[in-house]
Amino acid sequence: MFKNLFQQDANKREALAAGYVVPDASRCVQCGICSYSCPINIDVRHHAWQGLPVHNSQCLTCGECVLRCPRGVLRFERTNLFVEA
Repeated sequence: MFKNLFQQDANKREALAAGYVVPDASRCVQCGICSYSCPINIDVRHHAWQGLPVHNSQCLTCGECVLRCPRGVLRFERTNLFVEA
């Protein structure tokens, strides 16, 4: 049981460390909850409005914006930034 929980937690940490937030602009209603929920004050709403991924070096990938979005507009997408060549 603990091994399974640990593996799920490890998978979640890996996804957060190797990804970034991507919006679906067609579903966003510009409520601003994502930006309000960001602990470092990234304007996630602006990214969602433009349909651009949040490529901000200060982003913690904590997931607060993704979790708080009432319409499920935001998701994590993996990047190959940390993959060894």
